[in-house]
Amino acid sequence: MDRQNAVAVIGAGVIGAALAARLAAEGTQVLLLDRADPGTGGASFGNAGHIASEHVEPLPSRALLRSFWRDLYPLGGVLDIPFRRTLAILPWARRFAAAAARQAENTLHLAPLVSAAVEDWERLLGSVGRSELLHKGGHYEVWFGRTAHTRAAARAQAMERGGVATQPAPPEWLRMSVNSLHRAGARAPLDAAALWFPLTAHVLDPLEVVQALVSHAVQAGAELARIEVRAVQPNASGVGLHTAAGILNVRAAIVCAGAWSAPLLEPLGLSAPLEPVRGYHVELPDHAPVCDATIVYSDDHVVVTPMRGRLRATSFMDFAGLDAPLDARKPARLHASLARLGYRCDRLTAAWAGPRPVLPDYLPGIGRLERSSVFYAIGHQHIGLTLAAGTAELVAALVAGRTPRQDVSAFDLRRFAVR
Repeated sequence: MDRQNAVAVIGAGVIGAALAARLAAEGTQVLLLDRADPGTGGASFGNAGHIASEHVEPLPSRALLRSFWRDLYPLGGVLDIPFRRTLAILPWARRFAAAAARQAENTLHLAPLVSAAVEDWERLLGSVGRSELLHKGGHYEVWFGRTAHTRAAARAQAMERGGVATQPAPPEWLRMSVNSLHRAGARAPLDAAALWFPLTAHVLDPLEVVQALVSHAVQAGAELARIEVRAVQPNASGVGLHTAAGILNVRAAIVCAGAWSAPLLEPLGLSAPLEPVRGYHVELPDHAPVCDATIVYSDDHVVVTPMRGRLRATSFMDFAGLDAPLDARKPARLHASLARLGYRCDRLTAAWAGPRPVLPDYLPGIGRLERSSVFYAIGHQHIGLTLAAGTAELVAALVAGRTPRQDVSAFDLRRFAVR
């Protein structure tokens, strides 16, 4: 099989969909490949829907190394590292710890991509005629208890240092929206504080976003095929993609297969130490939103986003591995947290878990295999939706031979080469 003039995008999650739409709009012949329907095979379907332009700092930090144990699942937290996987994730954890010493440096690389996310999404969704899928209402972060105001002030100061705008939530918002949800008998009305992040946003349905991008790409001439790519091999004329149906020859290939990307890249000499850190969501159908914005309940590590016809609540960092079954305890605990916060949880609804592809330094992997037409866009950790539109611009520039709008050398996977 030959598509000698096509650029193959391997993976139809939100990164691949954004890339396909961007490339097709530039007149590139695009072949979008995935083993599943667009947006359904990985983490794109179930994310929080939050465009997290406040997450300018990568997660690894010295402070987190000192305090992460407080968030362990057996202690009631959201971080679950099963004992059976301790040895398996040890190399990844060592790299995570090493990255903590470089947080300030890594922030310089990540922040420009993150801080532009809302504008990137506004431009991309506008170009496909679906601007209504993006809601620019900012978001709120909430704390409860005697130290709530102290913690909110510390968060505001940290955000100011990172150039992220915040404001104290209006008193009327706090009174009407937060105090009505305090834990019955446990939180007094004044034991709450909240910040408003005015420049963030959310999408009304993450799957619909992916589908809209893919639909526009197809209308612009892209071809969509449900094919599993098993290997990627550069050749004299471009790239050969090994599939069950044979070798598919293309001009160039972009690997953006989320948590399944490493086996495609490592035979090419690119180390991709991805850990599939699972997130969970539950939904509350027909539940009225507290407000028309995402709310982050910082004490509970729960994110609640209003979507079409329902609320979606997300949480957890589960290191159970790529093929582990859904852990029923986690959606049950998430429902319990929502009930304590005052949400109406009449019954346990269907739950979802999906693998977020995380590199240990919490920077994405964006670049090109040397002397080849193989590109990659992987490892967007917990903010894949946030970074997708900007990543599409960067990678489209690389494929076209243009200089990207920001230096991507820090995202090159060769940073994980054995020294």
